[in-house]
Amino acid sequence: MARHTVRDVRSENRFEVLHALFDLGPSSRQELARHTGLSLATVTTLAGEFLAEGVLRIAAVERNAVGRPYERLTINPDRGRIVGVDVAETYVDATVYDLALDVLGRHEAALDEDQNDQVYVVDGIVGAIEAALKASGTGREGIVGVGVSMPGHVQHDSGVSVFAPNWDWHDVHIEELLAERLRLPVYVDNPLKAAILSEMWFGVGRVVDSMAVVNIGTGAGAGIALEGTLIRGMTNNAGEWGHTLLVLDGRPCRCGRRGCVEAYVGAPGLETTLAEIDPSHPALGRLGQRDFVEAVAVGLAAGDPVLRELVRRTGRCLAAALGDLVNLLNVPKVTLTGWLPTALAEWLVPAVRDELPHHVLPGSLPGLTVGVSEVPGNAVSLGMATFTLERFLTRLGLAGTARTRPQPGAEAAQTIG
Repeated sequence: MARHTVRDVRSENRFEVLHALFDLGPSSRQELARHTGLSLATVTTLAGEFLAEGVLRIAAVERNAVGRPYERLTINPDRGRIVGVDVAETYVDATVYDLALDVLGRHEAALDEDQNDQVYVVDGIVGAIEAALKASGTGREGIVGVGVSMPGHVQHDSGVSVFAPNWDWHDVHIEELLAERLRLPVYVDNPLKAAILSEMWFGVGRVVDSMAVVNIGTGAGAGIALEGTLIRGMTNNAGEWGHTLLVLDGRPCRCGRRGCVEAYVGAPGLETTLAEIDPSHPALGRLGQRDFVEAVAVGLAAGDPVLRELVRRTGRCLAAALGDLVNLLNVPKVTLTGWLPTALAEWLVPAVRDELPHHVLPGSLPGLTVGVSEVPGNAVSLGMATFTLERFLTRLGLAGTARTRPQPGAEAAQTIG
C-alpha cells in the first residue's frame, strides 16, 4: 500500500477548503476553519494559494464592531468554463458550467440506440458540446476542460472505453478521439463514478459519508462511497451491480449472462415485463425507450391498473436487488438517479420502500433511507464537471481527491421500516 505523504494530506486539505465553499458560499477564513476542522493557519495558507491562482476571489470585506476587518472568500466563477457531458445509449446531455459549477447553458441530443459506429457516437458528442457552448455564449478559449461520461467499463486513467455492451465496443480510445476533434483537454469516466461524486459534493454526501447511488436508464449500476472515499475497484469497474444475478437462468442480458438485475429494472426490462403482463398494451411498440417510459408515466398518472402492476413487479425486483447491495455494503443512504427513476419516482419509490424491508437484514435496516437524488440538473454531467475541476486544479499544482464528511442537517429521504 502506498504511503500517505505530506503532499497527499496537503492536497486533501485544499479540497476540504474548496468543498466547504461549495457548502457554505462566501465565507471567512475562520468559518472555513470551523467547517473543515483545519487550523486557521492551514486554511489561511491554502486560501492564499487559491487566491494566487485566481480560483478564489474576495467577495466582500466586512468589519466587526471591534477588531480588524475580515474578508469573505468565494470561488471565482470567471476563472474558466467547464463542460460536463453525460453520454448514454439514447442521448448526449452536454452542460456548460462556470468554475463555481453553476449552469451557463445546456443541450441534449438524441442518439439512435441501434447505431454503434464510433464516428456516429463521436459526432453526436461533439455536436451536443458545440450546441451547449453556443447556448451559453462560451468561446473555446475560456474552457479549462471537458469531462465526458461513457457507458460501460471505462479506464479513466488511460481514457479507454474498455467495454460498452450496447454498442459492442472493445478498447476504444475515446478520450483521444474526442480530444482530436475538440482540441481541448478531455477527461472520460464512467457514469456511476460521476453520479456518486456529484452526490458526495452536492447531495446526501453533505450529511453522510457512506452511500450508494443507483443509476437506472437503459442499464443499471451503482456508484459507491464508503467513509468519504469513492470506490473504483482495481480496474475502475466497481459498481456493476446491474450485472449481478437477480434470477438464476433468467432473462438474457446484453452483457451475455442471464438473469442480471438490469434485465428487470432497466428500460428494456420494463418493456419485457409489460409485454408479459399485457402484450397488446398501447405503451409498447414506441420508437424509443424514453418515449416508452414517458407513456408509462402518463398511464400511471391516469390510474392504468396494468401499469400499476408493472410498477409493483419492477419495485419488487428493484427492492430485492437493492437489499443485496445494502446487505453487502451496510450503507445508510441509497439514492436513485437517472432519467427512468426520475420519470417514475412518484410510483416506483413507494413500491421500493414498501418491499425493501423484506430484503434487508435487521442489522442494516435501522436508519436506512431511499429516495430520488436531489442533486440539481443532470447528476452525471455535474459529476463529470467536478472531476474536470479536479484535473484543472491538478494542472495548476492544486491537486487533491474529493472527499466528504458527515455534516449536520435534515435527512434527505424517508426512513425505511
